[in-house]
Amino acid sequence: MFSRKRGGPRHVRPDDAPQTAALAQSMGDLPPAPDFGPWDSSQAPEGVQRLDLGSLLIPAVEGIEVRVQANPDGGVEQIVLVHENSALQLGVFAAPRSEGIWDEIREEIAGAMKSDGAAPREFDGPWGVELTARVNTPDGPADVRFVGVDGPRWMLRALFQGEAAADPRREGVLGECLRGVVVVRDDEARPVREALPLRLPREMSEAAEQHAHDHPHEHVHDDPTPPDAASNQQPPTNGRHAR
Repeated sequence: MFSRKRGGPRHVRPDDAPQTAALAQSMGDLPPAPDFGPWDSSQAPEGVQRLDLGSLLIPAVEGIEVRVQANPDGGVEQIVLVHENSALQLGVFAAPRSEGIWDEIREEIAGAMKSDGAAPREFDGPWGVELTARVNTPDGPADVRFVGVDGPRWMLRALFQGEAAADPRREGVLGECLRGVVVVRDDEARPVREALPLRLPREMSEAAEQHAHDHPHEHVHDDPTPPDAASNQQPPTNGRHAR
């Protein structure tokens, strides 16, 4: 798949300027297409029905419930896919074009969990090195499993919870969904680790507007995220810039 080489802070170089997919491919900058996703939009298979969330396209997989939490401006803050007793939280962030950031982010997540008394463990999974642990939540101990994928100028972080975290063999359609996710990276230069913009699908946005119009005085608190002591492990920006 994409490169997962460790890399320290670096200076922005002139050749970090955005390139079109065709130009990058002609110069040999794009890696070979992986056997399965998450896909970069330049390499994603065609003819697949997907839910458009801006920087993420989520495949329409039967049995998956897609829950999103939006801020007052309509920007999506969280995406959680739910199936039976498992959930999958997705986040996508800017990264340098020439190096991956999952290794360093994984170390930071592990360090934070150790500070909270958990015992994180690394293992090799289908997406490379994964991180798993049992963490303490307000509702009691819970299993979590972090997957990271370094793509061209982006890094996708997936957090399995519930049965899919306790036993990867039980990820089922959630794993199928992760294998079909497409990342759409814009050409805007962004600080490394900055969250890429997400949005409500048109159908959800129209439904939310209609609901707000019909119930102007109703206060809705819709946090679809399952209890998760590690949900705050969002990569902070570190001053570097991705082009």
